[in-house]
Amino acid sequence: MSDKLRVREATGLLTFLNTQLKGWARNKIKQRLKTGCVLVNGQLVRQHDYPLKAEDEVEIRAAAKNMQGKNLQLEILYSDRDLIAINKPAGLLSVASADENKRHALAILRSQLSRSKRAVNLWPVHRLDRDTSGVLLFATSREIREEVNAGWSSAEKVYLAVVDGCPKPGQGTIDQPLRMDAEKYQMHVGPHPEAKKAITHFCTQRTVNDRALLEVRLETGRQHQIRAHLAWLGYPVIGDPRYGTDGPRMGLHALRLSIMRSKTGKRLTFETPAPDDFLDLIR
Repeated sequence: MSDKLRVREATGLLTFLNTQLKGWARNKIKQRLKTGCVLVNGQLVRQHDYPLKAEDEVEIRAAAKNMQGKNLQLEILYSDRDLIAINKPAGLLSVASADENKRHALAILRSQLSRSKRAVNLWPVHRLDRDTSGVLLFATSREIREEVNAGWSSAEKVYLAVVDGCPKPGQGTIDQPLRMDAEKYQMHVGPHPEAKKAITHFCTQRTVNDRALLEVRLETGRQHQIRAHLAWLGYPVIGDPRYGTDGPRMGLHALRLSIMRSKTGKRLTFETPAPDDFLDLIR
């Protein structure tokens, strides 16, 4: 089931939707854009400021069933008796939050892997922000999680980020401590008695107009580290309302995670390419 609307005069897509979809919450409209439910003249569009012309046809489709918590099947990148790596889609929590206890990656993966007579227990090794896509790792026991976390400083954590503006020079290192403001749930950047060490390396891969695709490597792994550091540098991540401006999706993707298993001495690497809606941000 879908709604089709005819554009009467030139305007931006989100402005048009907010005007036409009376009674819809703004967050619901943005979610439809983010999850690929809006088409312009038959072409899928996720860009909030996409320019509409008179006589364009805009179609709003129902939310896809596979984005509903109980039906969502997560892509498993790697699995053994100790560890499971998945490709977390943007828009999905890693674990439960105070206001959302069921629809998160941990619960969905447990349900996906459990059988009627064999429930699966999982423990998150790390977390990704809700709107960050990519590699997310779980352990099958507390002991394995503690083992991996003990060697976390040697893990290789590589992300892709689409930012507003083109860094000059195109590569560098941000060595600025971070401190979480619990009231605003936002990182403050810079020296402070409570701030913790945080180091982010970045390298420009591509530029399009006034946006850049960066490869980002974390030497530390603080909460919101990439988002806060890049915003402090003057190049906020696209689609990040907390540190920059809102958009169709956050331009952050966990590309690769590589860890060393201390018991076996074996290095494991998990990787997943950026999804189309992420790449749309830099096309």
